Amino acid sequence: MRNVLIIAGAFILAAGLLWPWLAKLPLGRLPGDIVIDRPNLKIYIPITTMVLISLLISILLRIFRR
Repeated sequence: MRNVLIIAGAFILAAGLLWPWLAKLPLGRLPGDIVIDRPNLKIYIPITTMVLISLLISILLRIFRR
């Protein structure tokens, strides 16, 4: 468990340091992401982004488990 927490912390730290460049990626604005923007209400449902991230994480875990 200790190793998992250390790796998760390193990942969060790296994401925080790289945030200015990561924010420029088109994630969150993909076709299939639902955005409802009305006065006094903004609902954002990133369906396509979450599917893409889930596939990427699954592939990475499968590679590193071998």
